[in-house]
Amino acid sequence: MDGILPLWKPKGFTSHDCVSKARGMLKTKKIGHTGTLDPAVEGVLPLCVGKATKIVPFLTDTDKVYEAEITLGAATDTEDATGVVIEKTAVKGAFSDETLQGVLSSFKGYITQTPPMYSAVKVKGKKLYEYAREGIEVDRPSREVLIKQIEWISSNEHPHEDTFSFSFRVVCSKGTYIRTLCVDIGKALGYPSHMSALIRTKTADISTDDCYSFEELQRAVDEGRGEELLLPLSRGLGHMDSWEVNEEMKEKIKHGQVWPKPSELDAARFTVTHAEEVLAIYQQHPDKPGLVKPVRVF
Repeated sequence: MDGILPLWKPKGFTSHDCVSKARGMLKTKKIGHTGTLDPAVEGVLPLCVGKATKIVPFLTDTDKVYEAEITLGAATDTEDATGVVIEKTAVKGAFSDETLQGVLSSFKGYITQTPPMYSAVKVKGKKLYEYAREGIEVDRPSREVLIKQIEWISSNEHPHEDTFSFSFRVVCSKGTYIRTLCVDIGKALGYPSHMSALIRTKTADISTDDCYSFEELQRAVDEGRGEELLLPLSRGLGHMDSWEVNEEMKEKIKHGQVWPKPSELDAARFTVTHAEEVLAIYQQHPDKPGLVKPVRVF
């Protein structure tokens, strides 16, 4: 069984929980996920099955699309709705749609983020959330991420709670913390804030419409068609350039042969295909200019 299971991760599950459950349902151990989602978050979580596990790092290192809700007026220690409120400032009145879009637009491009204490980033061999649970604050390494698109969706006042919420859609690079983005957007608007909801709607070329719930997966397995839900490897590598080869070259590619770099390709890495089948991922040879060598062979 080989391919990509486009899972819709439910709330309350960790990404590891989803892998474990899918292993049991599909009766295979070789499954890996392609980008952690917090338990309180739902959305697109592609699971690589069988030989598709070879593309996990390439699928993980892709753009993601999220729909997030930010609540102004209250900050939490986790930067999301699961945490303890650590700061409050009453929000009086609403922000116009134009004002919100203007502030959101200011975050477009490369920005620097400091990972939240409640995250899995490791410092000195220990995860930040482990320090946080012990009440220890440590210096965290900043990282640069890319916000490709960001746009306002809708607003919602909560006058009885002295808070104001609004939703936005963001297309961003790997490693972007939407919780932290929400906190920084709140600061730009002059209020403490937190991420009150989050849905991931797309990973690479795999989107909401492609996904199946665990219930749908179970029905398919019971009917003996679980493998039919798997997408081909090409769906997880659509963001990469592709080089189509003929039947004679196919066998040589499968044996990892080094080739002259295709003149029509400028990318440092690309897929090699034959009749819509992904045979390998190649890259520029590190020691031999003008040649390419395989990174993965399927």
